Amino acid sequence: MYSLKNKIIFITGASSGIGEACAEQFAALGANIILTARRVERLSALAGTLKSKYQVKVLPIELDVTNKNSVITCIQSLTAEWRDIDVLVNNAGLALDSLPLQNGKIENWEVMIDTNIKGLLYVTHAVIQNMIKRNSGHIVNISSIAGHDYYPTGNIYSATKHAVRAVSKSLRMDLLGKEIRVSDIAPGAVETEFSIVRWKDQHKADQFYADFSPLVAEDIADAVVYCTTRSLHVDVSEIVIMPTAQASVNHLAKRGKTSKSIFE
Repeated sequence: MYSLKNKIIFITGASSGIGEACAEQFAALGANIILTARRVERLSALAGTLKSKYQVKVLPIELDVTNKNSVITCIQSLTAEWRDIDVLVNNAGLALDSLPLQNGKIENWEVMIDTNIKGLLYVTHAVIQNMIKRNSGHIVNISSIAGHDYYPTGNIYSATKHAVRAVSKSLRMDLLGKEIRVSDIAPGAVETEFSIVRWKDQHKADQFYADFSPLVAEDIADAVVYCTTRSLHVDVSEIVIMPTAQASVNHLAKRGKTSKSIFE
């Protein structure tokens, strides 16, 4: 197993959910963590917890990945202590509705595209330059099973996650011959703040996760840690992970009901 002790991990969207769970599990292995997200107060609280609990170094940075100049400034301003990032976890991402395309809100499309695709590209491009110089590093992209298939009302969100998968596969080819690994983790139904952000409706989110056992953020973090702790000659290129109750991007079996479309 590849040791992450004293390695530097850069996580986007680290203020909650999968990003927060990744930070916890990496810190437990002795890694030093750069936490980034827009909600800096949450990052500061998490940083304090991780430093106290695991005696690791943690650097919280307020960052909106959709702001290209902020991303560039963030990476370029890292001190020598933090500059040599060993693992980048591109976790920041969101969905903002579940509407048929013809009824879609263009402003929501733009936010999803700016965050899920362009933000990932901005951060990857900024971080990977030093990885290439050092000929060492690992990029982990959190995509979705929505990037493997399609479902009614998935349209733009699904398109952005197909793009993440395409970027991951293409990047692996671009880096061929270099000692830099690329992994794509594609979760199914995970109970985090994701559905609350998507629908802005706590009750609707609760109903979606009712009557089956969804994945939790720690399940995905466990997969990320698995990828990054393999021997350096091993690149886990892709993991698709779903709850047992989910058969496809569009089918869930809820207790007392037959398998049905995910949004019915």
